[in-house]
Amino acid sequence: MLFTSWSFALFLPIVFALYWFAMGGRLRLQNILLLVASYYFYACWDWRFLFLLIFSTLLDYASGLQISRARTEPGKAFWFWMSVGVNLGFLAVFKYYNFFATSMVEALATLGLQVDAVTLEIVLPVGISFYTFHGLSYLVDVRQERIEPEKNFVDYAVFVSFFPLLVAGPIERATHLLPQIVKPRVFDRTKAVDGLRQILWGLFKKLVIADACAWYVNMMHAHPESYRGSTLLMGAILFTFQIYGDFSGYSDIAIGTARLFGIDLIRNFNFPLFSKSMSEFWRNWHISLSSWIRDYLFSPLALQFRYWGKWGLVSALVLSFTLNGLWHGANWTFIAWGLLHGLVMSYEAMTQKFRKKVGKSLPFHFQNGLSMFFTFAFWTVSLILFRAASIGKAFDFVDGMLSMSLFSMPEYVPVKLFAMLGIFMVVEYIGRKHQYGLQFVGNWKRAELRVTAYYAVILLILFFGMFMENSFIYFQF
Repeated sequence: MLFTSWSFALFLPIVFALYWFAMGGRLRLQNILLLVASYYFYACWDWRFLFLLIFSTLLDYASGLQISRARTEPGKAFWFWMSVGVNLGFLAVFKYYNFFATSMVEALATLGLQVDAVTLEIVLPVGISFYTFHGLSYLVDVRQERIEPEKNFVDYAVFVSFFPLLVAGPIERATHLLPQIVKPRVFDRTKAVDGLRQILWGLFKKLVIADACAWYVNMMHAHPESYRGSTLLMGAILFTFQIYGDFSGYSDIAIGTARLFGIDLIRNFNFPLFSKSMSEFWRNWHISLSSWIRDYLFSPLALQFRYWGKWGLVSALVLSFTLNGLWHGANWTFIAWGLLHGLVMSYEAMTQKFRKKVGKSLPFHFQNGLSMFFTFAFWTVSLILFRAASIGKAFDFVDGMLSMSLFSMPEYVPVKLFAMLGIFMVVEYIGRKHQYGLQFVGNWKRAELRVTAYYAVILLILFFGMFMENSFIYFQF
């Protein structure tokens, strides 16, 4: 069930009405409803994998209780590592087994050893990377005594499977979300209106920006040899807007939907396209994943490597970002993409003082503009690896883009799309001090101006939106 589908447009108001009017004020019934609605939402993708979600939830719930009850350190460690191992084992089998099996066979072939690959005919369960990370963060927090284990299974299950964030995040922390689930919630009209406004902006990002860009991007990546370098450059730039509009649009809809139920999810994007360095970019892009990797992967690694000095920091950064790339998908393109970002982040960490000194010698606005340009350019080029089907395809795309035809006019220019991108970037820039692009409209005192702005966005969606129920990019991760 996609957020942009008619079935979700029917599902959401029904759950909302039952939640507030049929069960309003009765927390236990509200949470049971959220759990049933979340399991139904997930079963709409593939009901068979619902059992995997329930099993993972039961395992982590029971393990959290056993970790807390164990009186010895070995007992706590057993339950912790058993649950972590099983969860990562499921993730490895469903997401990575075929990739590593095929890669091993190819590696042995280069050594002259012929081995038949034993692959599995399995489908990747949607959202498995997200709900697995929910459970892992919970176990770590219980193990380190940051939180008490949740004793009510329904409350814990809602934390793991709350339908707005279930299939593509944000990746929530138990320390942030569980306290909201276990305490009574009252309807807040201001919060609900803000949620609807954020949903509207998310729909604009997805239907008008991301899906329109996708049509051109897919065409160019399918046959890069058929287009001029200037056209391929345009395709690379359009993919930057596609993935941002697609994923931040999903996050806006998810966060806005949760707010309708009186729940605040973690912010997932902070206008990353206006970042002035890759370090700043990663603090603003997919914040829930970036902070998860920082807290649960990079920080422990940096602590272990601290005796290596600056090279320990570099090692922790490169390894963390390489695993970040692998989290995104079972393909060498994602590993290379993550490694590339790890190297760039290491360069920024090693040259921070020097770059700051050079920056002081430049006019402030010129420095900001130049930094923003180079950050956007690097992100755009790196996404060629992210989007390509293979590393070879990525090189073919770059080779075609950097040909002499780069300095010619593109075969065609999607004028309407660029007009929508212009409107999009203006709204994002104006709203960059807020939680999301359209939020500033809510501060306008005159109701007729606010309503006019909302109608304008709705009309843009109706006239320029792509209503083909295209899946969100991050569903594959």
